[in-house]
Amino acid sequence: MKFLGNNYETRASLWLQEQGLELLTRNFRSKGGEIDLIALHANTLVFIEVRARNNGHYASAAASVDRRKQQRLLRTAQFFLQRHPQWQKMPCRFDVLTFEPPQSGSGQAIRWIRSAFTA
Repeated sequence: MKFLGNNYETRASLWLQEQGLELLTRNFRSKGGEIDLIALHANTLVFIEVRARNNGHYASAAASVDRRKQQRLLRTAQFFLQRHPQWQKMPCRFDVLTFEPPQSGSGQAIRWIRSAFTA
């Protein structure tokens, strides 16, 4: 399962770089959680959660970032900022990048939800 997660994170990081983001780190971990990708977008520090769904019969990938997951991401982002004071004064946002099953055809649709939730 971790292999699939790494594959989606790699695809997401490449796609986001094509969109103009500068990747700072992957899989930043703290005792309370993990942030898949951390990047710069213009003058904003972006914490990105990558989610994927292969089966359209379940809730969307974006819906899986529930309130509990958001709280873990917030705490991990705070820990990141404590460890990296050079980023503390920058505006921050939390994005979700999803890979959803297509309505028709093959492949997966990428959906980038900017400012998916706030602190």
